[in-house]
Amino acid sequence: MNPVTGLSLGRIAVGTVSFAKPGLAAGAFGLDIENNPQAPYLARLFGSREVALGVATLLARGATRRNLVLAGIGVDLADAATGVLGIQDKSVPVKTGAMLIVPAVLAVLSGFAGLRAARR
Repeated sequence: MNPVTGLSLGRIAVGTVSFAKPGLAAGAFGLDIENNPQAPYLARLFGSREVALGVATLLARGATRRNLVLAGIGVDLADAATGVLGIQDKSVPVKTGAMLIVPAVLAVLSGFAGLRAARR
């Protein structure tokens, strides 16, 4: 499967779960949803963004698709940075931070792999 297609489908899947079942998604990332009543709202924001970006990327072609992949890389880098900052300011434990950082970095790498494959 093309890395961009796989990444887009992954975004849609994670986004759908985050939107429909924010407690499940937050728990999978190690976030404490029970002690943070705003967490479902934030999970749904994340989820809607992921679904929108995934669907738009799947539907796009050419330069538009490339630009959406680049936007996704930027979003995923910001997600990874947020995990690092969460560890630094102690708003998340190190284990939780790692659970936030690793998927974001893998998404960045997948985005770059997709861009590289498209150039061939």
